[in-house]
Amino acid sequence: MNHARQKIFLFAATLMLIAGTAGALTWLKAHQRLGAPGLQAEPIPGSVMMHLELPERVLDFNSTNLPEAQVVLDYLPKDTSYAQRRYLAADGAWAQVNVILMGADRTSIHRPDYCLPGQGWQIRDKTEVKLNIPGAPPYELPVMKWTVSNTFPAPDGSQQPVSGLYVFWFVTQGQTTDDFPTMLKSMLFNQLAHGVLQRWAYVSYFTACRPGQEDAAFARMKQLITASVPAFQLPPSTGK
Repeated sequence: MNHARQKIFLFAATLMLIAGTAGALTWLKAHQRLGAPGLQAEPIPGSVMMHLELPERVLDFNSTNLPEAQVVLDYLPKDTSYAQRRYLAADGAWAQVNVILMGADRTSIHRPDYCLPGQGWQIRDKTEVKLNIPGAPPYELPVMKWTVSNTFPAPDGSQQPVSGLYVFWFVTQGQTTDDFPTMLKSMLFNQLAHGVLQRWAYVSYFTACRPGQEDAAFARMKQLITASVPAFQLPPSTGK
């Protein structure tokens, strides 16, 4: 085979591979069913979206319901479901909790690395933590804890350093993980092996504190997480 024919052959093979891949994806989409979420969620009639509700009061934390920012609504697929609250305790501890539940479009669930750096926060440390969640049954929840930092203008015009803690995980029916690639692998396996598009949710808790106060802030956040999660998330054994 001369060089010209070889180029034509490779080009044709590439087109066939692209066409075959596109055909396979089209077939998968047509023959798959959407799995159940790992959250307590109410179906919305006539829509793939679901109603999510975070608890209004947890321990000594009161909360305010927050709407999603318009930039988020414009960016994510239209079948994405949301819940967001800001929790505040009498001692000043606070956290913002956000839940994003995908519909039939998996791009609702994005890499966590995009969120905070896009808002000016620098990631200083990443640590995997296991949290003991009470309930029936109790279970161990793997979460990722990021320590981040930023600066904000003070009244005197100087730049004030601020630390932050970002804790997150992913959950679907019968499964939790703190690792984005693991979630994608599980989603692909279930599509190919069972024809099921797992319905994943991305849950995150964020708080800010003074530099040096990260441990105390995280201790308070752990209390909020372990007390609030049973109110909106199903144990991973549910549905197995």
